[in-house]
Amino acid sequence: MIYKIEKEKHNKEDLLALIKEHPEIKFVSLVGLDIYGNDTDEKIPVHQLLKDYDGFMKRGAQTDGSSVLLPKIADISNARVDIIPDSDCVWYIDYNADNIDPETGNWTGTIRIPAYLIHNEVEEVGSRAILRDATTKFKKDLASLIRENPYVLDYLPFDSADDIEEIKLTNATEMEFYVMTPHEVADKERLHASQQMKEQYWKRTIGPVRTALERTLIRLENAGLEVEMGHKEVGGVTPELSAEGFTHIMEQLEIDWKYDSPMQAADNDYEVRNIIKDTFRLYGLDVTFLAKPVAGVAGSGKHTHFGVVAKLKDGRTVNVFSPLDMHKDFMSPIGYGALMGLLKNYEIISPFVSATNDAFNRLKVGYEAPICTVTSLGHSVESPSRNRTVLAGLIRDVNNTMATRFELRSPNPASNTYLVIAAGYLAMLDGIKECLKAKKTPEELEKSVSKKYGEEDFYLEKDRVYRVENDIFTDYSAEEREKLFGKCPATVWESLCLFDDNKAKTKLLFEDGVMDERDLESFKAATLKLWCAEQVERIIPKMRDICHNAVQLHYIEDESTDIDELRWKKIDKLRKSLAQDSARKKSLLTKLEAAFTAGDYDLASKLQIEALDKVAQLEAMYKEYKRNLF
Repeated sequence: MIYKIEKEKHNKEDLLALIKEHPEIKFVSLVGLDIYGNDTDEKIPVHQLLKDYDGFMKRGAQTDGSSVLLPKIADISNARVDIIPDSDCVWYIDYNADNIDPETGNWTGTIRIPAYLIHNEVEEVGSRAILRDATTKFKKDLASLIRENPYVLDYLPFDSADDIEEIKLTNATEMEFYVMTPHEVADKERLHASQQMKEQYWKRTIGPVRTALERTLIRLENAGLEVEMGHKEVGGVTPELSAEGFTHIMEQLEIDWKYDSPMQAADNDYEVRNIIKDTFRLYGLDVTFLAKPVAGVAGSGKHTHFGVVAKLKDGRTVNVFSPLDMHKDFMSPIGYGALMGLLKNYEIISPFVSATNDAFNRLKVGYEAPICTVTSLGHSVESPSRNRTVLAGLIRDVNNTMATRFELRSPNPASNTYLVIAAGYLAMLDGIKECLKAKKTPEELEKSVSKKYGEEDFYLEKDRVYRVENDIFTDYSAEEREKLFGKCPATVWESLCLFDDNKAKTKLLFEDGVMDERDLESFKAATLKLWCAEQVERIIPKMRDICHNAVQLHYIEDESTDIDELRWKKIDKLRKSLAQDSARKKSLLTKLEAAFTAGDYDLASKLQIEALDKVAQLEAMYKEYKRNLF
């Protein structure tokens, strides 16, 4: 079997030869990305592609606004959307292990072709087009900035902007996820204890998890993704072995693979998820990419790496983030500018990173959740940072200039990688522009990023701190964190409000038409719609169930104590305030649901925070109450 088709083979002759050699490939699927990051998947018989290759590549397939999430763009009265194949990327083969081709005995395959969405035959819309235009702008503008500010060449390993053949961007994501036995729920206390004792972190996998992980890595290698490693993460518990095999499986894993261009890295991100899910299900295991599948236990991130290199006409490739002397400076002026732009403008990146209720469940104090907009460079140039509490980490190796890059630690598996990378590079470009225009040296820029609270700077905001080398969680109180690093949004609504609260920064998204107001309004409307729907249809009912299931358990006087009665009265009062209405007063959950129904999102956001806090209190109190009963 084959697993991918390189772009050099995207022509009718090569495809015809390939499909004759691999008749198990039966279908083509065009993968278009809407504004929220949902991908399309349809089954088109492969002979349709081969019968009229040029026509298929030009016209693709038609859908409408009800099939993709493009509010404010493709609405019900203006719904035409075409899915047009992209031939300038890798096409992957998606195999169905449950459908064996009788002719070859192989799994039935589908060619998944990444595609652009075209509205009304003329307008490219959706996440893929935004990423393409953002990276095109970054590369063009950076080349111009180097030409217009030749002083920066004193800190780069080439002599002239004319030496540059091409600016190239590099990205990679790290995929964390949980794997579990279907229909079984691992005990939360066991998960928490295992996490505290680090019983799972980088330990040996066993049983079906080991087999599925190994098979996944092999499939990824076959697809040309150049896997770096797969390993256990901190979350999970040791499975149990019974006569039927391993049960009560709940383990967190991570898979890393090599960087690529921004578009290919984002495409790879989607394909890796599909391969992980399909492979683990072959071994009877469920996979979840939720950011926080279990409260109080380590969540799953998708750390996203950003790099920039220059391919030179003399054949060399150099990292423009790295300084000339790795033992003297942390970065070049371009590197400092990129990092400062990322930090200063994170308000316009954050909503793309955290667009779900689940994302905010992960962004809590503790276990490496990045809750503050701040960086770490390292205690010294010779000692690279390994601070896991910051938002954006500088990754560097004093012996390898090509290793210098930034790791954005806030994304989770549900983050729209296309928009995260696009917004990230636009934010970086702003910082690079200002640093180079000001003719700043690496020494001066290190002082800027290390500024104290209240200290004026040519670019960074006065009443903020942007660099720490200590533990954000233990060395600062909540009040200190908010003062020094800014207030973090706590809900999807608070996150979306960042666009309106930071209009000057939001304008960066619109430069050169990368996005326009309608694109942003479409993203906001899509995110808002899903936030409301999930709250009303899933989260609020789940919170009601928790209240209803917190029932009195002590009835026999000889088997209970006075403290049981006291604890129950407090629990009963709390659960009724949460979920039981009276003629005089509505419960908190009823008011929350009413706020969503009325479209009062400010109120809904405040009530959501209050409800989540009180439900967590209820669960903790009920756990304490049950523990004391005989």
